Amino acid sequence: MLTIKRVPTVVSNYQEEASESLGCGRNCLGHCCLPVSKLPLYTFKKNVKDSSEARVEVSSEGQPPAAFLDNLLLGQWEDRMSQGLFRYDVTLCETRIMPGNYGFIAQLNEGRHMKKRPTEFRVDQVLQPFDENKFNFTKIGQEEVLFRFEQSNDNNAHYFPVSPVTADSNSSSVVAINVSPIEYGHVLLIPHVLDCLPQRIDHDSFLLALHMAKEAADPFFRLGYNSLGAFATINHLHFQAYYLMAPFPVEKAPTERIIRRGKLPNSGVMISKMLNYPVQGFVFEGGNLMQDLSDTVANSCIFLQNNNIPYNVLISDCGGRIFLFPQCFAEKQALGEVSQELLDTLVNPAVWEISGHMVLKRREDYENASEEYAWRLLAEVSLSEERFQEVKGYVLEASGLQEADMEEIRENERDREEDFNKPPTPRATPTFA
Repeated sequence: MLTIKRVPTVVSNYQEEASESLGCGRNCLGHCCLPVSKLPLYTFKKNVKDSSEARVEVSSEGQPPAAFLDNLLLGQWEDRMSQGLFRYDVTLCETRIMPGNYGFIAQLNEGRHMKKRPTEFRVDQVLQPFDENKFNFTKIGQEEVLFRFEQSNDNNAHYFPVSPVTADSNSSSVVAINVSPIEYGHVLLIPHVLDCLPQRIDHDSFLLALHMAKEAADPFFRLGYNSLGAFATINHLHFQAYYLMAPFPVEKAPTERIIRRGKLPNSGVMISKMLNYPVQGFVFEGGNLMQDLSDTVANSCIFLQNNNIPYNVLISDCGGRIFLFPQCFAEKQALGEVSQELLDTLVNPAVWEISGHMVLKRREDYENASEEYAWRLLAEVSLSEERFQEVKGYVLEASGLQEADMEEIRENERDREEDFNKPPTPRATPTFA
C-alpha cells in the first residue's frame, strides 16, 4: 500500500469537526436537515446546444432577471465573503504571470496552508468506498450553500430564491463555497449530495458539470475534477470551479488530432493529444449534442478509474473543450522519486496546477517562480511515453475508436492537402481585460 504524508485542503468550516457526531439542529446537508429545508434553486434548460439559447426566468415577484455567473453565482459568493465564511480573503493574494511562452500563473496563497491536519491516505487506489465516518459534504452548513442546481422541466432556465426541498424529491445537487478558495468565485459542485457518492465520475454527474459550464457562458470560468490518487482530498463526489480572468497555459498549448476510425456511430467528437506541454494529455471537443461530448469523456474517465489510473479533468471553453490528464505524481512521491526541492514547495499538482495556475504557499517560491520551475514540476506529473501510449489505447477503446492504419493516414493527409488553401476558421481565445 502506497501512502504519503500530506495536508488535506479544508473546504468547509465544519471539516475539522468531522470526527464528532453532527446531528440535527445544525442546519446541515444531511438527511436530518436537508429534506425539510428551503434553499435557492437554479434550474437549467435541457439539451442546450449553445449558451446563447438559455433564457432565465426568475420566479419571484419584483426581482430582475439573474445572469447565472455575474448576478447569481459570483453575487452569492461575495455575499458569503461579507459574512466572513472564508478562512482568508483570496482577493488580497498576490498574482503574477511568469515570463515565458506559456504565461504560467503564480499565486501567493499563504493562508491556504494554515491550520491543516496531517493525515495518511492511499494514493494507489483510485476507487475507494464512501466512508460516512470521514468528512463528507453532508456535514457542511447550509449557509455555505449558494443554491441547488438541477434540470428544468421546460425549455427555460429558472431561478427560485426560496424553494423547499421535499422528502420525496430526488437527491439535490448543490453549489457550495470552498472556504479555502484558490481564486475569486471558487465553488464546489456536489452532485446528488444525499446519495453519498464516492469520488468517481459517472455519466450523469459529468453531464451536470458540463451544464454548469454552459450556464456560466464565460471562458474565464472553468470547472475541474481530481480523482483519488490525483490529489482529490475528499472522497465524496464533487467538481471544483472558479473565475480567473486570464488564459490558462494549457488552453494555449498546441494539439494534434488523433487519427482514428470509429467502431460506433459517429458522435462528432474530436480527440487530440497535447503537444509541447509538460504533461501529456487528451483534448475532447465537438459533438453533435452536449451529451455526445459528455458521454465520450465520461467513458474515458470510467475506463481509467476501472484500470486504477489517477487523472485530472479541466472543463474549458464553456463546456466545449475538455482536457483529460492521466498522472502519476503521487505515486512517484510515495516511491521517493520526486526531488526534495520540488516537494519543499508544498505544491500538489492537481487540475489547476496542471492547467498552469500555480498556487504557492511560500513567498520565496512565489518570487522565484519561473516557467522553468513550472515545467520541471509538471514533468513529474506526466506519464512516460510508453505508459501514455498504453493509456491512449484505453481512451480510444472507451470512446469506441481505434487508430487508423497507414492507408487511412495517407488518405487523411491527402484530405488535408486539399483543404490547405481554404481559409482557417478563427478560434476565440480568452484575453486579458
